[in-house]
Amino acid sequence: MTLKRSLQAAEYLFAVTGILACGYWAIAYFRAQNFQTQEASAFSLKLRGKEPVVTQPPPREGAVFAQLAIPRLGLSTMVVEGDRDEDLKEGVGHIPVTAMPREHGNVGLAGHRDTFFRPLQFIRKNDVIGLRTVDGSYTYLVTSTQIVDPSDVQVLDPTPRDSLTLVTCYPFHFIGSAPKRFIVRAERIPG
Repeated sequence: MTLKRSLQAAEYLFAVTGILACGYWAIAYFRAQNFQTQEASAFSLKLRGKEPVVTQPPPREGAVFAQLAIPRLGLSTMVVEGDRDEDLKEGVGHIPVTAMPREHGNVGLAGHRDTFFRPLQFIRKNDVIGLRTVDGSYTYLVTSTQIVDPSDVQVLDPTPRDSLTLVTCYPFHFIGSAPKRFIVRAERIPG
């Protein structure tokens, strides 16, 4: 095989690989957007038709139970129960070992840095975070951000004050499996 033929074959292979990668990304992106749109509509109907109940049963794995919003960043996304990869493809996931929003303690939410939590790269102290559930609406104020190793899971430990911890991979523009975690800590505002 001549050098010219080898280069043409490589060019063809890279083109096909690029097209397949773009196709995969487009399917994943539109699937997540479709999920978000449908679930946001269903969640709104659920909020309108239901009085807040303190004794709601825990949501099942993968079920939408909340809507997270950070107005200054233009972030609004549905929150599902669970932090498995399939959960995080659909939305932001509630980390099961942490408190639920209606409970006292530390609510932990995880999301991918290249999808729903991409705007977190611009978050700053005193930003307002809203979390709506059928049990009620909760407002949090960002108190800090930090970068930790993936093994530093103490950021999810229970807290004496009602708080919210957002977790995503870091750096935001890293290609591949990111080596660190970006943590946002916020405290609930009474009311």
